[in-house]
Amino acid sequence: MTANPRFTGDASPYGGGDPYADYRTAEFPFARYADLADRRLGAGVIAANDEFFAQRENLLVPERAEFDPEHFGHKGKIMDGWETRRRRGASAEHPWPTADDHDWALVRLGAPGVIRGIVVDTAHFRGNYPAAVSVEATSVPGSPSPEDLLSGDVKWTPLVPRTAVGGHAANGFAVDVEQVFTHLRINQHPDGGIARLRVYGEVVPDPRWLAALGTFDVVALENGGQVEDASNLFYSPATNTIQPGRSRAMHECWETRRRRDQGHDWIRYRLAAQSEIRAIEIDTAYLKGNAAGWASVSVRDGEEGDWTEVLPRTRLQPDTNHRFVLDAPAVGTHARVDIFPDGGISRLRLFGAPTEEGAAWLGARHRELGG
Repeated sequence: MTANPRFTGDASPYGGGDPYADYRTAEFPFARYADLADRRLGAGVIAANDEFFAQRENLLVPERAEFDPEHFGHKGKIMDGWETRRRRGASAEHPWPTADDHDWALVRLGAPGVIRGIVVDTAHFRGNYPAAVSVEATSVPGSPSPEDLLSGDVKWTPLVPRTAVGGHAANGFAVDVEQVFTHLRINQHPDGGIARLRVYGEVVPDPRWLAALGTFDVVALENGGQVEDASNLFYSPATNTIQPGRSRAMHECWETRRRRDQGHDWIRYRLAAQSEIRAIEIDTAYLKGNAAGWASVSVRDGEEGDWTEVLPRTRLQPDTNHRFVLDAPAVGTHARVDIFPDGGISRLRLFGAPTEEGAAWLGARHRELGG
């Protein structure tokens, strides 16, 4: 774990107005990676030892936590996060929890991967956040139950040692463990509340699964594709374009600010492996007055290869899925979609399969990372 800005101690009590006005946060370099705990990838909080005040599922809600100062229920203040009851000691003489007392939640990642950083967000938990947190990870194939994961047979690898955190803050931890993981256990010491959990990293797909699929989307996040860079992220992240499924609203797309020059916008991707691309989909679902006017797609083989246009500049329609079959397969390790002049797309799909070289690389990487 490497150093990041540290937030410790209580935040001030809520005094009215914008509850995020005094929120403590920082720019975390690992946040450029995809969130492996995204519900859209299939992530879930599968168990917790306690969720008396607020349910565990809130940890993975994609939107930021909200705060309603007047929202109370029969158990007390209703918070947008995961909150456990207050721990107590064993007796009147020892009313305090022990040093080992803690609450925990088990998180299934949406896709197995290498974790680059974790954010434990205590937004709006100003005096009821945990004193410290710790995070462990494991890799278990298949679909293990909570009982399977909690058995003594599972090896857990520490990613974040027990570390003091602050209230109403984004507590970030860089992770430097070159291993593929499928599940996390987040612990809060001794009790309290956490609003959101983000787990940033790189998907490491199972090559046997991809081989069984045959032709698949070689740029999809769940298959190991990733966004390397983009010209503009004003309204939404470029990673939205390779999320599973169709977008369900405009905020699940990629949309750029309005251009007032003669340029254009673009996204550059790294494919799951060197692949033969045979067909392309460009979807503008829910982009009705702000879809890109035209788009083209290019591929490159290797980090220093030349870009080759495989789909020439083509007119796009609003709120429409566009499909293109290539005349000949295009081989590459990277792809770029260029949109003209600005606007957005909701999804990019590049259908194909790894080359023999790409499949060998996938297998070697999976073995090297312990998959």
